[in-house]
Amino acid sequence: MNGQVLKILLFLFALNSLSLYFYFSSHPDHHHPPPRILSSSEHPPPRLSLAVKPWPILPSYLPWSHNPNTPFRSCEAYFGNGFTQRVDLLKSISDPRRRISRPGGDGGWFRCFYSNTLRSSICEGGRIRMVQDRILMSGGGEKLESVIGRGEDEELPYFEDGAFQIEVSDRSRIGGKLVDEEFLDRYVPEGAVQRHTMRGLIDSIRLVDATEFTCSEWIEEPTLLVTRFEYANLFHTFTDWYSAYVASRVTGLPNRPCLVFVDGHCETRLEETWKALFSSLNYAKNLSGPVCFRHAILAPLGYETSLFKGLSENINCQGASAHDLWQKPDDRKTARLSEFGEMIRAAFGLPVDRHHIHESVSDHNILFVRRENYLAHPRHGGKVQTRLINEQEVYDSVKLWALKHSNCKLNVINGLFAHMNMKEQVRAIQDSSVIIGAHGAGLTHIISATSRTVILEIISSEYRRPHFALIAQWKGLEYHAINLDGSYADPRRVIEELSSILRSLGC
Repeated sequence: MNGQVLKILLFLFALNSLSLYFYFSSHPDHHHPPPRILSSSEHPPPRLSLAVKPWPILPSYLPWSHNPNTPFRSCEAYFGNGFTQRVDLLKSISDPRRRISRPGGDGGWFRCFYSNTLRSSICEGGRIRMVQDRILMSGGGEKLESVIGRGEDEELPYFEDGAFQIEVSDRSRIGGKLVDEEFLDRYVPEGAVQRHTMRGLIDSIRLVDATEFTCSEWIEEPTLLVTRFEYANLFHTFTDWYSAYVASRVTGLPNRPCLVFVDGHCETRLEETWKALFSSLNYAKNLSGPVCFRHAILAPLGYETSLFKGLSENINCQGASAHDLWQKPDDRKTARLSEFGEMIRAAFGLPVDRHHIHESVSDHNILFVRRENYLAHPRHGGKVQTRLINEQEVYDSVKLWALKHSNCKLNVINGLFAHMNMKEQVRAIQDSSVIIGAHGAGLTHIISATSRTVILEIISSEYRRPHFALIAQWKGLEYHAINLDGSYADPRRVIEELSSILRSLGC
């Protein structure tokens, strides 16, 4: 057994070393970031150097290789690296063997990786300047109570020409745009999004010479630029988290990137997970003066992830273990959501060992995910839509039934997520044998559940949507649903379903 563990550790070490090699060999500005030659009248630009977090070791991790033969609409194309078409828009002329560059540097670079399956791109570039005064939006990051009533249009960015710039040394291109409409329509299509912010960002990029490329500060570490829409909804935020994670892996980042929100949304509790997942968090408008990025990555919109697209198109994938897929690859199976669930648990310092089990086979936690009124964002009235009108009655009945259960010790957890921080929510999900709840965004947390967790969703007639059945399928979790005629659930029916589930668990 110790020998097997040693082999696994050696394999992971070798894999990490290869990742570092390929990253530095494919990102010219990170071989040796070239210092500028300064005249006696110049002062070196301030550089914002931030501590970065390493990637954790994840049991479900599989390499994110650029395989050009990844089958169209395969599970890897949907959930992993289907971004196989590389488009180089701007190549750096820097030579990584040179330690000293000419004044002004050797110019920036920019490229995109396009997924024909998801119809979106992950783009990245170097020596990129962000001019915040040319991004029209609110400041962002404020306390919710201070911005009550603020309109959504104020929080979404509008990019003026030159909001983002790249330094070039080719004089024939100075003053021009990085891309044209044909490129945008081909590689950053609007799709069903009325206001595609990443498309707008790329469209704003102008090419400038060294004299215009002045920065109040440099961010040396790789940095994700993310725009959020439904930022206070857990399901939609999960799509943003997953998009940012995929972008980080596809571009081969050696450590977890820094993060800049290019939006003006206020602060929410969900930022706890953003901060846990990535190395740092800033709002674009909160950074002082024009900021330059040594390496910036543009994450696709959450609407363009498989998590969202699966609601409208058939993604016929089944969850499987990474170990099984490593030994026997299968285009119709995936371990990517399990990998991401482990990433969230690891980000909060929770165990990710795939052999993690509950206290004993006769001790089971039943997590009842509750829905309650809360203030989510400036335009939210504080009341949630009723999906289960007798939720309290069902919860009380389940708790009373559990106390009388003689075969096993059952702990019913009152999942009042609105009163729990994000780490407590993820821990409750991880430690549960059964997760039960009415259809609602809080159930998206099942992405972080262990492989043996059973899901029981109570679905009212008005909310028969496939969100959580699909996530359970893509995770390989056992899933049950109680479909109601209205929004009232007979507690006896719920207990009958729970009893059946517990019998399957040996109770």
